[in-house]
Amino acid sequence: MRGVIKGVLAEELENSLRMKKEYEKALKNLPEGCLSMKKISGHNYYYLVKRIGEKVKYIYKGKISEAERKKYEEAKILRAKYRKLLSQVKKQIRFLKGSLRGKEAI
Repeated sequence: MRGVIKGVLAEELENSLRMKKEYEKALKNLPEGCLSMKKISGHNYYYLVKRIGEKVKYIYKGKISEAERKKYEEAKILRAKYRKLLSQVKKQIRFLKGSLRGKEAI
């Protein structure tokens, strides 16, 4: 027989696993990399910086519109938010799995 507390913990584990999948999906849908601006001869030029394997690559974008620059800035903020939430939910999953692993009945 499964105790009431273990049932609640199991339900919370299912919710946490679902949230983890949603956060990973949201991270995957964000544009890769972030913008870096270099000022050359008084003009601003943008590069897309992203990691490819072990190396960091700078991909030339040139002069970009304000809307595109804003899109990358928003993506950067969202990426940080989702990474933090993903880290928290992974810790919660680890805790819940450990709690449910116990052999005593609750």
